[in-house]
Amino acid sequence: MKHEKTQNPANASKSHPRVQGEGDYEAARHYRKDVEEFVESGKVDEAMRNAAPRNDEEARQMEKAEKAGKARSKGEDPALRKGADTKH
Repeated sequence: MKHEKTQNPANASKSHPRVQGEGDYEAARHYRKDVEEFVESGKVDEAMRNAAPRNDEEARQMEKAEKAGKARSKGEDPALRKGADTKH
């Protein structure tokens, strides 16, 4: 999943403005393209199997890391719940 090297923002012309941070449109396009290619490659199940813990110790470490991440979370997005009303 190679991408062409992007131009240094300091040298970018005004005809190609770059929005950085959460609005980096070029990065979003590359990410979306890479995800679509990965899904279409048929390797999702293989990646899922490879991501599974290989033993009990690794499973405990993964669970500990998940809990640490959730401790800093603001909670689940209600829109992600099955059957949630997504109308605003």
